[in-house]
Amino acid sequence: MAISRRTVLQFMAATSAHAFLPVPLARANEKVRIGVLKFGTVNWELDTIKHNGLDTKNGVDLDVQFFAGEDASNVAMLAGDLDMIVSDWLWVSRQRAEGEDLTLAPFSTAVGAIMVKQDSPIRTVADLNGKKIGVTGGPLDKSWLLIQGLARRDHDLDLTEKNEIVFGAPPLLNEKAMTGELDAVLNFWHFCARLEANGFRRLVSANDAARALGASGDVSALGYVFRDKWAKDHPEAVQGFIRASADAKELLKTSDEEWNRLAPVMRAEGAELTALRDRFREGIPNRPVADEEADAALLYKVLAELGGEKLVGNSPEMVAGTFWSELTQ
Repeated sequence: MAISRRTVLQFMAATSAHAFLPVPLARANEKVRIGVLKFGTVNWELDTIKHNGLDTKNGVDLDVQFFAGEDASNVAMLAGDLDMIVSDWLWVSRQRAEGEDLTLAPFSTAVGAIMVKQDSPIRTVADLNGKKIGVTGGPLDKSWLLIQGLARRDHDLDLTEKNEIVFGAPPLLNEKAMTGELDAVLNFWHFCARLEANGFRRLVSANDAARALGASGDVSALGYVFRDKWAKDHPEAVQGFIRASADAKELLKTSDEEWNRLAPVMRAEGAELTALRDRFREGIPNRPVADEEADAALLYKVLAELGGEKLVGNSPEMVAGTFWSELTQ
C-alpha cells in the first residue's frame, strides 16, 4: 500500500518532536546520613554494607560520619544534622518524654558481662562479695544496674557497698584484669570477647540478669535511632536501610570470609577474631520486635527503680513509640 506524502510528513513531525522530550532518568538512591563512633562495633556492619554495595542494592546511599564521642553524635542528631545514630532505648525514651520524636530499630542484643579468670575461685554472683570489681560505663550503666538488681534479689548482696568498685575506660580495665589488679571486671561485650580469647570466662552477663529479673528473652542493647517524621517523609530510605542492615547481618552470620576481610578494621586476629565473630553472631536479634519492646518496658521499670531520675528523667515508664512502630506490626 502506498504511503501518502502527508502521512510521511506527519510521522516525521511526531518523531522530531519526541526527540526533544526529556529522557527519564534512573531514580537516584536516597542518602542516609548516619553518625557513629569511629571504633564502635556498629562500624563492622556498616563497613559490610558499604563494601558489598548493600546500600545501593536496597535503594539508599549510606553516608557514614564519624564522631569522637556519643554526646557529639547525640547533639548532631538532635540538631538535625544526621538522619540516624546508634543509641539505646533508655536514651530514646527519655528524649521522647522531653518532646523529641525519636524512635529505634534494634541493632544488637550483645551486652556486657562480668568476667573472671578461668582459674578464679569466683563461681557465683555471691562470690563477688568483698572483691575488687572494675566497671566500665559509669555508675548508671544499665548492665551494671541489672547485675546489681540480680545480686540484691537473689543473694541479698549490695555490690556497691560490699566491694571496691573501680570505674574506668574499657581498655584500661581489661589490662588491669589481665594483670590481676582486679578480681572481676564488667566490660562492654566486645572487650569481654577479647578477654575470653585470653583465658577469662563469663560469670554473669547483663542478659542473664535481665532474664532473671523477668525478661522473656534477649533485648537489643543498641538500635538505629531516627525521627518518626523523617521515617514518614522518607519511607523508602528507612526501609531500604533496614533491608541493607538485615542483608549485612545475614552475610556476617554465614560468611567467615567476610570476618577475615574485617579483621584489620576490628584490630583483631586469631582467637580474638573468632571470639568477636561468634559473640557478634549471638547478638543478632532473632525474635519479634514486639517481644523485645515488651521486655524493654519491663526492664525499664527495674532500671528506673535502681537508677532513679538521673537515669530515666521524669518518666517512670518507657514512653510509647520508643521502638519503631513499623517494625512491631
